[in-house]
Amino acid sequence: MIASLTMWDADAWLGGRQVLDGADLQVHAGELVAVVGPNGAGKSSLIRAFAGLLPLTGGVARLQGDDVRTLSARQRAERVAYLPQERRIAWNLPAIEIAALGAPFLSGGAAREAAQAALDEVEAEHLADRGVAEMSGGERARVLLARALAAPAKALLVDEPIAGLDPDAQLLVLERLKARARAGQAVLVSLHDLTLAARYADRVAVLHEGWAVADGAPLDALTPDIMARVFGLSARWVETPDGPLLSGLRYSPGSGSGVRSGSSPDTVA
Repeated sequence: MIASLTMWDADAWLGGRQVLDGADLQVHAGELVAVVGPNGAGKSSLIRAFAGLLPLTGGVARLQGDDVRTLSARQRAERVAYLPQERRIAWNLPAIEIAALGAPFLSGGAAREAAQAALDEVEAEHLADRGVAEMSGGERARVLLARALAAPAKALLVDEPIAGLDPDAQLLVLERLKARARAGQAVLVSLHDLTLAARYADRVAVLHEGWAVADGAPLDALTPDIMARVFGLSARWVETPDGPLLSGLRYSPGSGSGVRSGSSPDTVA
């Protein structure tokens, strides 16, 4: 079966710096894949390349089998919905109108229905008629997620959707993304919270310096060795009734924090 999202040997540059360096990734319909990594690892660049917003200088990115470079802006928008990190909205429009922007190829009435359903999905129906400039950051984040969910696309690209949200809102967002994957969408989401990535993702791809150093089931990808080499953590997973929980300490040169005596960041305590 053709993957909904495919990237192979992808290279990309941004601002004179290489942000993707031979990156490989596939996401199939019905799958939620979390891409994780330190700041600057290439997570947002990878997602933007799939959306056709960051040109590749090498390799290929495909949407439902077609090279993203051969697709028009409309064709890309019909195949994939994209939620960027940036939450700034220039105009103080009601939430229902912002969410409806996610379905620009539907008629006015159908777009509004899709927007209302998406607001309901993220438990923001009470915000439908409120201007986005009159909302908290967390409320605005839900409205923007609803905009992406309103799109009738087969794939969903979501960049740091839980950053800055309270714990309840974080769980709500990830539950909705998981439900979308179970309903048949291909979902690619970037996250910094490794515990939540392990709890909700079917697979985790670990990016480091622009390429995927690990890709697999969460606990297979987020091994103690990867934690040490990529994240600078001395860490282990603890099984709990609610799923795996990350227990870890950061390496602090000179203090021994997170490192046993005589060990190094390549030797996990």
